[in-house]
Amino acid sequence: MGIWDWALEAYAREGVPDACLALQDEHGQNTPYLLWAVWAEAQDPELLRTAADAARRWDAQAVSPLRAVRRAIKAPCPPVDDAAREALREDVKAAELRAERLLLETLAGLSRGELGGAPALTALKAASRAWGRPAPDAALAALAAALG
Repeated sequence: MGIWDWALEAYAREGVPDACLALQDEHGQNTPYLLWAVWAEAQDPELLRTAADAARRWDAQAVSPLRAVRRAIKAPCPPVDDAAREALREDVKAAELRAERLLLETLAGLSRGELGGAPALTALKAASRAWGRPAPDAALAALAAALG
């Protein structure tokens, strides 16, 4: 299964969205990067560093700015028409998802479809360390458990 289809299926599982958002918003982690690490069963430190560097650059250039705009236009802004504002917000959300998909597909290309053999929690811990300041083990374990 390709990474995008896998990520959509994984994100639809109960508990995964909440665990991902907590890791992103509370612990400074990157959700697509973490999901890629689980999908790739990644544990190779060099591959994880290379992927983290690529994810950081793309996040700074595309994903985070789009997310900031989406969040900024969430509330009504009179006299801007509310329906038009919400339609624009949906367009920005779609662009943010396309940017995340591009990141996932780029990371999948780095791993060349080769699986590293690491269980989900091992891959998450290794990826979190490579990202920078590691997230708490409990937060990573919550995502691993939700992913099954």
